[in-house]
Amino acid sequence: MAKSTVILSPQVTKTLKTVGQQIKLARLRRKLSVQIISERAGISRATLWSIEKGEPTVSFGAYVSVLCALGLKEDVLLLAKDDILGRTYQDLDLLPKKRAPKTKKE
Repeated sequence: MAKSTVILSPQVTKTLKTVGQQIKLARLRRKLSVQIISERAGISRATLWSIEKGEPTVSFGAYVSVLCALGLKEDVLLLAKDDILGRTYQDLDLLPKKRAPKTKKE
């Protein structure tokens, strides 16, 4: 079975690279080695290196495992937390429908 590939926009690629860099900086600030974090996260060192490079082929679960190993699991809960656009759409749908008043038949 052929592997399907996902084509990512440059914006998504840049975001993944930024996340990877932030994870790497968090690890380095804590003075923790790749070996220690990969063991705590239950992933290989190669997977951790891929995460730190922002590779799109790594599962979201692996990213979350690394964040937990770094003590940053609460950061995951911030994803899409303040969905302003979604709330606006929701509020628009909640408004009562405006109808013309009924006319009396005589």
